[in-house]
Order: sequence, then C-alpha cells, then structure tokens
Amino acid sequence: MSVLRHTFRSQLFKHLAYTTFFSIPHIHHLPSLSTFPFPLSSSSALYERQYQCYGRKLNPVAAKFSTSSKTSSSASPYLSVNIRCPRDAADALSETLLCFGASSTGMDEPDGCKHNDEICITSIFSVCDDVHKSISCAADSIGLREVPSYEIIMGYKSDWIMETQESFRPVEVTDGLWVVPEWRTPPDLQATNIILNPGLAFGTGDHPTTKLCLLLLHSLIKGGELFLDYGTGSGILAIAALKLGASLSVGLDIDPQAITSARQNASLNNIKPEMLQLHLVPSKNDPSLTGLMTECAEGQNLYGVGFINETGKYDVVIANILMNPLLDLADQIVSYSKPGAVVGLSGIISEQLPRIMERYSHFLEGIRVSKMDDWVCVSGTKKK
Repeated sequence: MSVLRHTFRSQLFKHLAYTTFFSIPHIHHLPSLSTFPFPLSSSSALYERQYQCYGRKLNPVAAKFSTSSKTSSSASPYLSVNIRCPRDAADALSETLLCFGASSTGMDEPDGCKHNDEICITSIFSVCDDVHKSISCAADSIGLREVPSYEIIMGYKSDWIMETQESFRPVEVTDGLWVVPEWRTPPDLQATNIILNPGLAFGTGDHPTTKLCLLLLHSLIKGGELFLDYGTGSGILAIAALKLGASLSVGLDIDPQAITSARQNASLNNIKPEMLQLHLVPSKNDPSLTGLMTECAEGQNLYGVGFINETGKYDVVIANILMNPLLDLADQIVSYSKPGAVVGLSGIISEQLPRIMERYSHFLEGIRVSKMDDWVCVSGTKKK
C-alpha cells in the first residue's frame, strides 16, 4: 500500500535561511546531457541551493532510467523517482528530499522492495531537476553513507494531477473543522470547511504537521486575533485562522507557486485580499524575484509581493517549515509576535525536539509539545 506524504511541499521556503543570509554561487558545470534521456537546466534555483549547502563534488552513482509508455501532446512531463531507502531513514529522507527539489514524496510498504528493512520512496521531480544531485544531497544531509539506489520513470502531469486528486478526500481535523478538496463535497455543510486546491504548494490537511498546527489554531483563536503564517504554502493555516475568527492573516513564503496557490485558495473560501495578505519573500540571488520587487516598487499590483517589517504585531505566529530554518531564523520568527503572544513551531520530527526546545527556550515560556505519529508541534508564549 502506498502512503502519500509531504505532498506538494514548498521546497524553496525551507531554504529561506540560506538564500537570505548567504551568497549563492552560480553553477555552470553539469553532467553530459548524453547521460540523461531528457533535458536538464542549470538555471534552476535548486542547483544554487544544493551547491551552496553542499559545495563539493558528488560521487557518481548508477541510475536506471525508463520511460512511461503513455504520452500526450498536451500534457507536461515530470519525473517519478522510486528510491529504495533503509527503513530507519525513510521519514527523514522523505522529508529532506523536499528540500532538494521534490514536489511530493510518498512511501510504499516493503512488498515493493527486495528487503524487509527497506522502504520504497516515490518522489516527483521536474524534468529540469538534476535528480542524482537532489538525492545525493538529501542522503548526505541526513548522514546516509551511501546514496540509495533509484529508478526514474517519465510521466505526464495531466495523469499525475488526476491520480493525485483522486487520492485526496475530506479530512476531519477535529469536531466541526474539515479540510475539503475543491473537487469534493463537504461532508458537513454546517462545519467550518476549509476548501482547498493545493496545486504545487504544501498543505492538504492530511499531513500530521498540518493537523497539529490546525489543532493549535483551533485552541487559540477566540476572535479578533492577528495571525502570521510563516511559510504559508497552500495558505491552509492562514485561511483556517480567519474562518475560526481571526481578524487578519498574513502569509509569508519564498515560493511564487505557494503565493499563487494561497491566493487561489483564499478566493475559493471567499476571503478578500485585505483579510489575507500574502507576501513573497525575495531572494537577492533570484533574478526573477528581484524583477517582481522592481515591478512592485513601480506600483504594479502584484498582490502583496515584498517584505513585512511589522515586528511585535501578531497575537499568534506559526512556522510549519523544517528544523534548520526554524533554528536559523528563530530570532526573526519570534520577533513578529507580541509579548505574551503564542508562537507555534512544526515540521519537525521527535528526535529533533531537543534542539528546538533548547533554541526557543530563550524566547518562549510555558512551552508545550503535541505529537502525532513521529511529528511534533512546539508552542509557547513569548516572554515579556
């Protein structure tokens, strides 16, 4: 049985710490194109991030390529990558792959693998991504000594989207709170229903980190709060906060696709732009975002592209990202909250909890931890 996880996560936001504070070199050397049966591009931000974080030559590994028999003149191609991974590293690798280019990851039970101590991770990449470098960097970042073996299959986006939509069903987060895909009918019309089409952004309501954050919001929002969603993805948390009674939600992300997805989801939920303000955080090393900022400065309406400088303003701040940016950006994340406000942190697994607790104990008091599966959500009150 295949278990869909981490679907559509915005991999770019996870590197906010690195794209903001480091100078990222441009990479010009790529493997010979004859190695690959599809085009590769060195212009992808993924290359910059990989080499910036892991600036060294990677050892080659054999990969087996095959092409799907299905073709379509109107469908966009993508790469489906099946990775055989040690079971004890599967969760970490599945999550980390999203930092290095995967649009989604899923895990198959070991009946699809040769050994019972293996799990097969299925991940989706763009045809422009260098899959080997992505897997190598992901494996190296979690301490795997060898790059897992993998197989690449060419697929087509129209088929993938249809199959993915079929896998999403309404999710009851708690009594009276549902996350409902746009193409499904809400099971309870009287409940608080968050209508969602995640597109290419993370946040379907099915992942434990999203559920933990939604449960935290459900317990905190009483009416009239100002909420900041640090790494908004599909906008699910920002939308939920408003539907639960917050007076304003602000969503922040580094991925333009996430901002587009969140804007569309706000519209699906009849939320006006002045209620849900979305901000694209630019990277000084990304010319496309620099261009957006220039246009914004010239007065064009780009729906909230730019920085937010309002520190000490928000009653509730939640950052559902990953451990490393949570550690690196702790001062910034907490700075947006008022004294006495609640800060929630998720996107972390249980074994990473001690580092998060140590880092945030300087800023927060009354820290609480909620768990779901192997994932945790940390919340506390900003010290006055």
